[in-house]
Amino acid sequence: MSDYQVDTHRVRANFSHAASSYEQHDALQREVQQQLLERLDFYPQQPERVIDVGAGTGRGSAQLRKRYAKAQVIAVDAALPMLRAAKTHAGWLKPFLRVCGEATALPLPDHSVDVLHSNLCFQWIDDLPALFGECVRVLKPGGMLLFSSFGPDTLRELRAAWASVDQHSHVSRFLDMHDLGDAMINAGLRDPVLDVDRYTLTYSEPKALLRELKGLGATHADRGRERGLTGKHHFQHMLAAYEAMRVDGRIPATWEVVTAHAWGPPPGQSRRAKGGGEIASFSLDSLRGSRRR
Repeated sequence: MSDYQVDTHRVRANFSHAASSYEQHDALQREVQQQLLERLDFYPQQPERVIDVGAGTGRGSAQLRKRYAKAQVIAVDAALPMLRAAKTHAGWLKPFLRVCGEATALPLPDHSVDVLHSNLCFQWIDDLPALFGECVRVLKPGGMLLFSSFGPDTLRELRAAWASVDQHSHVSRFLDMHDLGDAMINAGLRDPVLDVDRYTLTYSEPKALLRELKGLGATHADRGRERGLTGKHHFQHMLAAYEAMRVDGRIPATWEVVTAHAWGPPPGQSRRAKGGGEIASFSLDSLRGSRRR
């Protein structure tokens, strides 16, 4: 994971610019959201406080608000324009709250959250100890964390098309289930369950995929990305390489999605300090219920 570095300023800027176009391109995000919400069946209690981290335009927050009508629902996002756009979903009778903040520094007290929900946000965070340490900090003992994240096979066709042109980084890289599961356990989260699904979306042409990525704000944000403008010659060669991957007249794009849930640790369980103490090693088999599909 040491070479996995995300430019958080670029991520915030990308999503800020995409606030007005996001919902024109979020079909996959909505599908993953439904899969994620099904995991709430494992949480039979009535929560008092539910937070939606990386809430974007607030569709997920609105669904959480509908499910838990008596709870305080808080939409948290680092991109202020996204939260402004989320006002349209907040409702008028008892709207969910909208708070600008980072997933690694949530503006909430210790052990104050019953359900921490995050749909396709955690892939933009490279400091997993800080991320899951913060989840443990705000979750009540026995509180539920559920999230989805993109895995490393995401956009593999686009990555291969660029790789045929040059060796620069053009497509964001994402962490796999092993990295996420180990980080969850190391942070002290209990009984994590992780699944992997792959979706293949198809497009009329490679440029249609690129327009969708821009519209979502999901464009390249690795720190190691090429900072200069990509030459027209290189870009045309990439498009030609991608065109060669057509299947039944359509351009495929793979999206690997990790969904997971876990539980806040009991009172008194020590948290491992970042960079200190002994950290045990866990195999994937230790992640109860984990599977790949």
